[in-house]
Amino acid sequence: MSETKTGKDKILSRILIWLPSLVITLFYIPNALDKLINHDQTGKIVESSAVMITAGVFILIGVALFLYNKTILIGTSMLVLYMTFIVLIHMYKGKPSEIVMLILMSTIFASYIRKPYLFHQAIEKQGRE
Repeated sequence: MSETKTGKDKILSRILIWLPSLVITLFYIPNALDKLINHDQTGKIVESSAVMITAGVFILIGVALFLYNKTILIGTSMLVLYMTFIVLIHMYKGKPSEIVMLILMSTIFASYIRKPYLFHQAIEKQGRE
């Protein structure tokens, strides 16, 4: 006997699938806007306004691609690349990097929850080669 999902189950399922992505987005968007608005921050490794503005635009593009289902892997890759550099900067400066690592892993997890088969296809292709 197979169970079919009712309308409420489908809606709840969609909400639960998108919830991690929305939480991650609530981190990245203020971070990007801060880099665009307060681009002359001091105490950073790179104190160039151009670099800060570029990072802000990079994050916003990454978030947009992350939220769009057809480009989720590109957006995830962009956000993970950015966060990897932030982890390295935190480690270099001796700041706690655990939270940043959790955000990085949460980004990958949110992407996996929304499109798990994309990750399985990549693993299967590697196994065949």
